[in-house]
Amino acid sequence: MLPADDADALDWLAFEQAGVLTTAQVAGLLSEGVVRGRIRSGRWRSICRGILLAGNGRLTRDQQFWAAVLAAGPGAVLAGVSAAAEAGVRGLRREPLHVLVPAARRAARTTLRRLPIDMPAVLVHRATALPEAHLQRARPPRTTTARALVDAAGWAAGVDEAQSVLAAGCQQRRVLPEELQAVLDVLPRAPRRRLIGQTISDIAGGAQALSEIDFLRLCRRHRLPPPTFRNTGSTRPAETGGWTRTGGSGGCRSRSPRPSAVPSSQPAGPPPRLCAVRQKN
Repeated sequence: MLPADDADALDWLAFEQAGVLTTAQVAGLLSEGVVRGRIRSGRWRSICRGILLAGNGRLTRDQQFWAAVLAAGPGAVLAGVSAAAEAGVRGLRREPLHVLVPAARRAARTTLRRLPIDMPAVLVHRATALPEAHLQRARPPRTTTARALVDAAGWAAGVDEAQSVLAAGCQQRRVLPEELQAVLDVLPRAPRRRLIGQTISDIAGGAQALSEIDFLRLCRRHRLPPPTFRNTGSTRPAETGGWTRTGGSGGCRSRSPRPSAVPSSQPAGPPPRLCAVRQKN
């Protein structure tokens, strides 16, 4: 709820950060005794060391994000699948939460400890390259959608998950392959850089699903002609090199030859009629 016009700085700060505060932020507004009294009375909660909740309920999703970013320290931003989900990409892992901190400062532990039961695990990553163009002004702060997807692909548990993350962002129109490639160009030490680059190239060529990306990998492996994808919604297939894909949701299949038309001097007439003749004894 929006604070009143005459609300103090603490109310506005709690509103901007979904009720999640650091002890350093509160120290300039309330005395240490007042803060302890609110925690003991149950009005406030202590989430983890240095992080407070100006309330006593279960943590919401926004509060979990804020707690992860604030607990990771100054300069931390939401990243990976967590940032991509905040940008609207659906079907991604909800846990653990991923936070990125600049390598210029000493990062916290790779995982935050002593979290409450309603707080998912938090993984802290260090970034050697985090330009200003890769940061999204949001609450809480996060990386851009393109940077989030590239990081998520590098941090994924396997190859299929890495490719699925990239395909989901492009298929749901949250990012363009050119934006992903621009991010990858400034990350020379990104994990799975070669795989991510090839996947971006496949998506730019028209592949939209993991099955289509796998099909292109098989074509390259066995030196088969690659298919051409055309997603215009037309029912007429696009053909190349012996493969075809319709504009719908179907995949690629082998093309069967079509019979050629043979010119004839006689005009084509109706098909012959079949009739039963009754034989007389």
